[in-house]
Amino acid sequence: NFGQNPTFSGQVTAGTYTDSNGKGLFKYAPPSGFLALCEDNLPTPAIADPGEHFKTVLWRGDGNNGHSITGVGFQPDLVWLKERTNTSSHQWHDSVRGAGRLLMSNATGSSNVESYSATYLYSLDSDGFTLGTSGGVNASTDNYVAWCWKAGGAAVSNTDGSLTTQVSVNQDAGFSIGTFTGDVANTHTIGHGLGKVPAMVIVKERTGNSGWAIYHKARGNTKVSYLNFTDGEYTETGDTSSWNATDPTSSVFSVGKNGATNDNTLVFYAWAEIEGYNKFGSYKGNGNADGPFVYCGFKPAWIMIKQTNDSNNWHIADSSRKSVNPVNMVLRANLSNAESANNTGFNIDFLSNGFKLRSTNDELNENNSTYIFAAFAESPFQTANAK
Repeated sequence: NFGQNPTFSGQVTAGTYTDSNGKGLFKYAPPSGFLALCEDNLPTPAIADPGEHFKTVLWRGDGNNGHSITGVGFQPDLVWLKERTNTSSHQWHDSVRGAGRLLMSNATGSSNVESYSATYLYSLDSDGFTLGTSGGVNASTDNYVAWCWKAGGAAVSNTDGSLTTQVSVNQDAGFSIGTFTGDVANTHTIGHGLGKVPAMVIVKERTGNSGWAIYHKARGNTKVSYLNFTDGEYTETGDTSSWNATDPTSSVFSVGKNGATNDNTLVFYAWAEIEGYNKFGSYKGNGNADGPFVYCGFKPAWIMIKQTNDSNNWHIADSSRKSVNPVNMVLRANLSNAESANNTGFNIDFLSNGFKLRSTNDELNENNSTYIFAAFAESPFQTANAK
């Protein structure tokens, strides 16, 4: 009996005991600290509606200048968009660098620097954003997706670290965007403004073609992965390492004498973990179609997965492009490829409290391989409906 069956299916006379919250009905008094198994006894989520801070939007291009995309539900500070129909680069736009200033997470070489054009995304609006005529964002009849995060609007100065940063911060949702100028000759601390320890940090040099360096809490301060490369993670030590071999704190993260994280002008995106809203962790593959289940504490809206011990892609799945299981509309952060629709080799089930791998593909579930992931919620477990 979990509070729902005080007669034990008619075997005894019902009792009248409830738990300490007044929930359930028991034959005998529940021990102190034990609660009936019911939705009302689940913890109240810190963020009741994740869609107020993260949202995926879909649209079809019309080729016209000033195409307005609405339905985000807030003014986004980071818009990561991708054409689905044809080959086209991933575009990152944010409110700190300014609309129209583009970085591409699949780029390498000379194209892996910031550029500007009003034909891209040229304004961030109260309920979305406005597009120009570039085929990468608005080709007639082509399909697109954008993943949108809310930070804190206009940037402010932060002097918590040894270098002053300009940051836009949403502490409630654990997200900040910041810019700073490095010098590569010295180690530094960088103020992120979150008030919590970051679980994942992405740093990108804006004026140079260094890789998109990623710190992930599941791998620690001596590991770095690059969002625009398939390579497995790199191990670094000492003061020339990406993160200066130092754990981030609730006020700063550290960078070493490293060109990818501490040279010229840079931008960072930092996320802290908020229970019921986002999750950053790792899992080990089993190579089986009955793959591992990964607990998140919420029904996912968006997941990105990367194998750490071998070369493979950064796989992205979301519940907007595919709203029923298996979720298998394939896009990859490091590739400009068009979407691979309903690709059964990349099946993932999105569940009320996490996700389960249904793929034997090495990109997601090679036996004994380790994978890192980042996940954002569609709804917290307390209010989630299973698919």
